[in-house]
Amino acid sequence: MNPRARLLAAALTLVVLAAGQGCSKRSAAGLGAGDAGKVGTKLTLALNWVPEPEFGGFYAAREGGAYRRQGFDVEIRGGGAGVPVIQMVATGRADFGTVGGDELVTARARGADVVAVFAAFQTSPQGIMVHASRGLEGLRDVFQSGTLAIEPGLAYAAYLKNLYPWQGVKIVPYDGGVARFLADPSFAQQCYVTSEPIAAKRQGGDPQVFLVADAGFNPYTTVVVARRELVAQKPEMVAAFVAASAEGWRAYLSDPRPTNELLGRLNNSMDAQTLEAAAEAQKSLIETDLTKREGLGSMTAERWETLAKQLAELKLIESAPAASELFVRVNTK
Repeated sequence: MNPRARLLAAALTLVVLAAGQGCSKRSAAGLGAGDAGKVGTKLTLALNWVPEPEFGGFYAAREGGAYRRQGFDVEIRGGGAGVPVIQMVATGRADFGTVGGDELVTARARGADVVAVFAAFQTSPQGIMVHASRGLEGLRDVFQSGTLAIEPGLAYAAYLKNLYPWQGVKIVPYDGGVARFLADPSFAQQCYVTSEPIAAKRQGGDPQVFLVADAGFNPYTTVVVARRELVAQKPEMVAAFVAASAEGWRAYLSDPRPTNELLGRLNNSMDAQTLEAAAEAQKSLIETDLTKREGLGSMTAERWETLAKQLAELKLIESAPAASELFVRVNTK
């Protein structure tokens, strides 16, 4: 999954250009008056990666009828490496899109007027995978010896480098697979807990994962963004979309099997066992005390403020945008 991240910088450059072009191209929903809630209103959700369980709730909302019951005909566009989701949303070629929280903050700091309306993952699935046989006790130990495959230009890597001394570890490029990990007991690599550890374990490895979130860098992930203009002009439509998405995620968490059958057809690189394992691995990252109280996809100003300040302190952005510039608390009741 992680190869998508290495193209973030290029995508964000496109975002700045897009922000200056305005919304000359519109999706089927457009910005016309009176179409909120109309049966068959066409909406587009652009994903930042291929169909996988991390998007399962959106597919469940479509296939299970949650979107349709709100009067929407939703097209879900699978993504991949280099797909500029924020640019697509900023220029109106997609009504909604999914991105990482740090990507949104960086894009917003550079002028893209998009905001978050829903965050599927409350805990980031980004981690570092090591061999359990090494007996490492935490992330600090990872940087003291062995080999680590990581993309050092990414935000979480910059955070870890600022937090821990990288002494004694050999840094090599990350290639997206697990072959080198399986072949070398001293090898560690970046990962998503829903991806590489599952693949390594199924091939006989002994993966142990340290979540980057546990070290204090925890951006919301699989964040749904929209143009601020759309949110302001069509709040009821956006709220209905968010409510239907939350309904889909609730259904997927309760029983992922029907949606996984569809995901397996859309993405033949994942078999039924892998889909099941990924869906199970991500449950605790999506359902938290906050979401139990306030609903799936909920966000707080404090979390956004913390993330923005961290990126500014790492000098990845010039200044931290206010939380009010980054997300909108959508009223779905």
